[in-house]
Amino acid sequence: MTRRLFAFSAAAALCLLAACSPKYNWRDYASPDARYRVTFPAKPATFTRNIDLDGMQVAMTMTAAEVDGATFAVGAAEAPDAARAQAALEAMEVALVRNIGATVTSRNTTVDNNDRATRDIDASGTSQGVPMRLVGHFESRGKRFYQVIVLGKTQALPAEQVEQFLTSFKLH
Repeated sequence: MTRRLFAFSAAAALCLLAACSPKYNWRDYASPDARYRVTFPAKPATFTRNIDLDGMQVAMTMTAAEVDGATFAVGAAEAPDAARAQAALEAMEVALVRNIGATVTSRNTTVDNNDRATRDIDASGTSQGVPMRLVGHFESRGKRFYQVIVLGKTQALPAEQVEQFLTSFKLH
């Protein structure tokens, strides 16, 4: 009887441990064609689609992972020239903010020179009556431009996870 109880307890403990797997399973990702590295909180999926950014048609490749309804994503595309790549940063921000009917609560924009610019935003809105948050980093280098975003229900975006994802993005 004691042996059966021990075996049952051991089996129950193993099941409990398996059920307690971490939500965030961070993994490194290197884009095969867009020259960036980032750490995703789960296994990402990649797809490419044509989008219109304020009149500029581009094929954007998105790589994204989802954890508890929060989307962690990196988009990359190429513009005809550096000036249009920089203009794409604002166009991406406007489109994403509009999608959730958001208001930008903070924005930081820098232009280092003619070939590089960044925009960082934090925005709050609602989607179908649910409070949503968008945290984004937009960057252009030469003709290439990138969007690095975390989007989801406000309570599904722990600050430390958002920070870990955004700061892991590196161009090479």
